[in-house]
Parts: sequence; C-alpha cells; structure tokens
Amino acid sequence: MTNEKKTNQPESKAPTHIAYQVRDREGGKAFWTRIGSAWAHGDGKGFNIQIECVPLDGRITLRVPSEKND
Repeated sequence: MTNEKKTNQPESKAPTHIAYQVRDREGGKAFWTRIGSAWAHGDGKGFNIQIECVPLDGRITLRVPSEKND
C-alpha cells in the first residue's frame, strides 16, 4: 500500500491562491491587503489555507497569483 498522490498537477511549493482582506471604500473602490496563501489539495477537492492575520472587518477573497508584484 502506498500514499502516493495520483494527480495531473505538477508538484509545487508555491501557493495556488493568495488570500486578501478586502474592505469596501466610498466611491466603489476597495482596499486589498494580502493576509495569507492557499494550496489546492492534490485531488482538487479542497484547499489548505495559511492565514497570517485575521481581519476584523471586510471579507476574505482567494485569488490566483498574478505575474505582477503584490
């Protein structure tokens, strides 16, 4: 019996998503603050999320990392 994962995804230590706190401001704009990272499970049915701080207001949004710097 083995514990090997059988996925079509390459193994990577980089997060698959970035967690942001999003606070709405007047004028329709929002203020985004990076608060953590997420990694997709090998079976594609969930995530491991590492939050570095807990927001007191706003919402938490997960986004795929972009090429530009945060």
